[in-house]
Amino acid sequence: MQLTPDQIAQYDRDGYLHFPEFFSKEEVEAMRREVSRVSRIESEMVVREGSQEIPKIMFRMHESDGETASPVFHAAVRLPRTLGMAQQLLRDKDLYLHHTKVNIKAAIEGSIWPWHQDYGSWHLDGIERPTMLTMMVGLDASREVNGCLYFIPGTHVIGRVDPYFDTSTAYKVWSLTPADMKRIITEYGEPVAITGKPGSLTVFDCNLVHASGHNLSSHDRWQAYFCYNTVANRPRDVEKPRPDYVRSRNWKPLETVADNAITQAAMAPA
Repeated sequence: MQLTPDQIAQYDRDGYLHFPEFFSKEEVEAMRREVSRVSRIESEMVVREGSQEIPKIMFRMHESDGETASPVFHAAVRLPRTLGMAQQLLRDKDLYLHHTKVNIKAAIEGSIWPWHQDYGSWHLDGIERPTMLTMMVGLDASREVNGCLYFIPGTHVIGRVDPYFDTSTAYKVWSLTPADMKRIITEYGEPVAITGKPGSLTVFDCNLVHASGHNLSSHDRWQAYFCYNTVANRPRDVEKPRPDYVRSRNWKPLETVADNAITQAAMAPA
């Protein structure tokens, strides 16, 4: 997939692009089957929450080895549509994945993600420059009532804002303070809800300010996230680095696969 100059300019201005029908129904179903399979695995890479120990996050499904490895997600992050777009937006052909994850916002019990920038924590992983982006894949319909993401367009240009460590949710995250958020919203405008059908894709800058609320509906909401970085910007050594599944040590440049690789992987014998 080749982005137009206007699309690249829009990304540079707003910090994100949204594509309503990016993956086919068959591709979405293939990814959903893999999420269902991996959600039953007992692993530190499957984080759970709530009274029923519902999966909240599943990491590292994009690799070819490990407990949560998935041939379908291994293909999804390497398509010309995904990897090719990331190469265009990051202006670099040599990319790797800092991590991938699937977030499940459980019906009623699914907790919030407070206002934050992804680079708030990724910088602490030893990554020196914000030459990073995330692709968010809708595996369910995303609506305001079921806890969709909210962006504050244009906030990526302010750079990294010093965060604090928020321990109020099941998965702890480096977040922005209320004082900083009030200032940012006053300057950049009200949040924008990122909604869409299953199969939609949203790509956003690692410094774009975003958050999501509770899932108030009766159905879970599933979304996958592919977090790309340039090989040249791989992490430097830090004390007590986070595990490989959130701070990858596989810095080999990704290679593009065939555009139908998801459906081919789904049809392959187990």
